[in-house]
Amino acid sequence: MAERAGERDVPEDEYAAVLARLDALEHAMAEIGTSLDERTICAELAGFLVRRVAEAAAVDLRQPEGAPPLRTAAAGATALLDGPDGQEGPLAPEVVRFPLVARDGEELGCVRVAPSRGALGKHETAVVAHAAQLAALHLGHARRVAATEATALHLQRALVAEPGRPHPNLEIAGRYLPVGRRTLVGGDWFETVRLHFGRSLLVVGDVMGHGLAAAVDMNAYRSALREVAGTDLPPHRVLRQLDAVVAEDEARRPATCLLIQVDPARHTATFASAGHLPPVVFAADGSAGLVELPVGPPLGTGLGGYEPVGRTLTPGDTLLLFTDGLVERRGEDIDASLARLAGLRLPPGSGPEAVVDEVLRRLDAHTAEDDVAVLAARVRERPTP
Repeated sequence: MAERAGERDVPEDEYAAVLARLDALEHAMAEIGTSLDERTICAELAGFLVRRVAEAAAVDLRQPEGAPPLRTAAAGATALLDGPDGQEGPLAPEVVRFPLVARDGEELGCVRVAPSRGALGKHETAVVAHAAQLAALHLGHARRVAATEATALHLQRALVAEPGRPHPNLEIAGRYLPVGRRTLVGGDWFETVRLHFGRSLLVVGDVMGHGLAAAVDMNAYRSALREVAGTDLPPHRVLRQLDAVVAEDEARRPATCLLIQVDPARHTATFASAGHLPPVVFAADGSAGLVELPVGPPLGTGLGGYEPVGRTLTPGDTLLLFTDGLVERRGEDIDASLARLAGLRLPPGSGPEAVVDEVLRRLDAHTAEDDVAVLAARVRERPTP
C-alpha cells in the first residue's frame, strides 16, 4: 500500500493494543473513584489493574508521623508482591511500583503491580500510570472533603456542646447527632439562656441546608438570639426581633426556631414557634403529649407574625424540644411522625437525661436521615422541709 505524505503503515497488532488501551482507560474512569471512601478507592484501583493488566496489585498509603505505609487494598496473587511474612520486597522481579501523586504534588502512597505476562508493555504501563493518577486525584479529593467535614463537625459540636447555662432550678439534657459518616453537618442547634427572676429560655433551631455554611449561619443565629434574649422580652417578641435582624442580611439562610420561656417559681412555660415542630411534654407518669402552637413563618423572612402560648407545668413534667431529623421519615406524613413520638410511654419519673436517651433509642435516631438536635428540661423540685 502506498503511503501518503506524513503517514506510515501501523501494524495491526499495534492498532489492537491502542484500542485495548483506550478501552481500559475508559473503564478506569467509570470504575475508579465511585466513592469518597479511601479504602474503596484503593480497592477499586487494585481490582481494576488485576482485571486488566496484572496478576496482582496492592495499594499502600503513606501514614502520618513516619509510620510505615499501610496496605490499604490488594487483589490477585498478592504473594507475588511481598517477601516472607509480609515484608516488603517482591518475590517476583518484574513487580513495578507506581507512585500515587495528588494534584498538589503530595505523594500519597504507591500501587505495586505484578504483570500478568512478563514485564509491562508500553500500553500496559500507560494504563497503570493513568489508573494510578486517577486514583490519586480521587484520594486527594476525598481527603479535602473529609477535612471540610471535620471542620464543620468540630464547629457544630463545639457550638452545641456549650449551650448557655440555665438557672440551677432547671435540669437539662441535650444531644446532637450528625447524620451518617459522609454527610456534611447541618444547622441544627439548641441553646439555653438565663433570664431575670429565675427564668430560663430554652431554644432549638434548624438552619436550612448542610455543611460549613449552614453551621456558620447557625452560629450567627445563635449569637443574635443571645443578644436579643438578653433584653428579657417574651418569646414571641424575641422571635420578631430576631426575624427582623436576620432579614436585613439577604445572604443568611432561613431557619426554624422554637422558644420556651420557663418560670420555675410559677411553674409556667410560654411557647413561641417560627416554623418549627411543636415540643412534647412527658408527664411524671411517662405519658407524652404534643403542645399545640400557632406556627409563624421561619426566621429570616421579615414577615413576623409570632404568637405566644402559655401552659402550666405540673411537677415532674419534662419538656422535649427537637429538630425534624428526630421524627421525619422518608415518605411518611409529618403528622404520623409526630404521633409516633407522642405515643411513647417512658418509665415514670424519667428526668431529662433519661428522656433524651430513651427517645433517641426508641425512635432509632442514630440512623436518622437528617441531623438531630434534642433538648430536654424539667423544673428542679425543691426538697420538702
